[in-house]
Amino acid sequence: MEPTLTLHDDVPIPRLGLGVWQAPRGGVTRRAVGHALSVGYRHVDTARIYGNEADVGAAVRDSGLERDEIFVTTKLWNDDHGYDRALEAADESLARLGLDYVDLFLIHWPVQNLRGESWRALEALHADGRARAIGVSNYMPRHLEELLGSCEVRPSINQIELHPFGAQKDTVALCEAEGILLEAYSPLARAARMNDATLAAVAEAHGKSVAQVMIRWSLQRGWVCIPKSVTPARIEENYDVLDFELTDEDMARIDAVDEDIHIAWNPTDVP
Repeated sequence: MEPTLTLHDDVPIPRLGLGVWQAPRGGVTRRAVGHALSVGYRHVDTARIYGNEADVGAAVRDSGLERDEIFVTTKLWNDDHGYDRALEAADESLARLGLDYVDLFLIHWPVQNLRGESWRALEALHADGRARAIGVSNYMPRHLEELLGSCEVRPSINQIELHPFGAQKDTVALCEAEGILLEAYSPLARAARMNDATLAAVAEAHGKSVAQVMIRWSLQRGWVCIPKSVTPARIEENYDVLDFELTDEDMARIDAVDEDIHIAWNPTDVP
């Protein structure tokens, strides 16, 4: 499996990353990111609302890796929407990260009435290089259709909750039709279905854990996947998914457990 995918504006993105949602600010996040980078991860996903951008940036700088070897994502939070405020918020995120640019800047949530102005700000960030690529998160079909009808720069990615029990088929189909890459957050369904018999059987057949099977399923669907952990052993386990392949039969069995559920946020009814 190739380690990267390519966004539609020719920016490469590592297909497996470390998410740091709920990672405490300070040493915990710095150590987690540093360990992930030492293991082989080259993609870290943070956000202003997580409160740990500064620690992500410090770990990137302390890693000994060149800046262009690490893909860094952050996001615009809900109370930073609007054209001018979004630009200010992006600069504030860059300052906290201690970086001149981010590889991907996302609108975190489709805030009603303001998201169009915020997207214009992201287009400006893309144009001047403060964001190599821009995209959205938690956008359902109606939000995507609205954006695609007005944008000058199309979103490169849509980061949504994706796992075998919530495959979001309508949103996935629209993104794939429009050339928008999908990025799976909560790919382990927040550990809510780790005892599922189907996943356990597939995992046993491959000598892998259920978590590793869920991550591999996401990758084989063609998505970017960002499992989160601050535990070194878990960080290593989540990365150890490149040495096996799920068969077509495995994929079909896993597809069949879909319950169309949201374990995290559900933006379906956001106007």
